[in-house]
Amino acid sequence: MLFQIAIVVLLLVAVAMIALILLQQGKGAGMGASFGAGASNTVFGSVGSGNFLTRSTWFLIFVFFGICLLLGYLQKSQHEQVSNFSNIEETSEQASEAPVVNTDAPVVNTDAPAVTESKTDAPATK
Repeated sequence: MLFQIAIVVLLLVAVAMIALILLQQGKGAGMGASFGAGASNTVFGSVGSGNFLTRSTWFLIFVFFGICLLLGYLQKSQHEQVSNFSNIEETSEQASEAPVVNTDAPVVNTDAPAVTESKTDAPATK
């Protein structure tokens, strides 16, 4: 549940960060504002918007990276690898049972008596 909430908050912070970045003026826009290019009629005044938007953007950047680190930690804790030696008893019991393999190879009968005499036409040697 915490993972889904963090994802939603991350998406909202990302959209807010994009909006704040797009609202900011470029570096060249400050020159026109200093000569009275109508910037005094804005909501924040001629200089105030840059400081507010910059600080808000930095705050959202820190929140964004904090949530990314939280998501990484949550993802790691969900998929914690179990040690290979934690189930030794189970594997020794399973190994004693012979698996059934479906192949076309002939089955060797180990219960049949072994053949000791050879049936060849070659003379016997002593």
